[in-house]
Amino acid sequence: MELVCPICNAMVAYLFKCSTCGKQMENAGAIQDFFDDYSTYLPMSITQRIDDAAYDQCVHVFHCNQCNHDKRISIDKVIV
Repeated sequence: MELVCPICNAMVAYLFKCSTCGKQMENAGAIQDFFDDYSTYLPMSITQRIDDAAYDQCVHVFHCNQCNHDKRISIDKVIV
């Protein structure tokens, strides 16, 4: 058994409304993908060692195209 992010593994789609303008936000990806040019190619065991998330969570950046507001949201991982 393994803990995986349901968003990264295309198991679900999360919908969040922007707290600034109320429009639907889009998932811009896992936060570790924004670290540098090569972070998307590193193993997840390395890139998920960030201060924002617990071991059983994956932090995603959600972006509002209407007002350009970004929000980090911790997503609970699931057992597969």
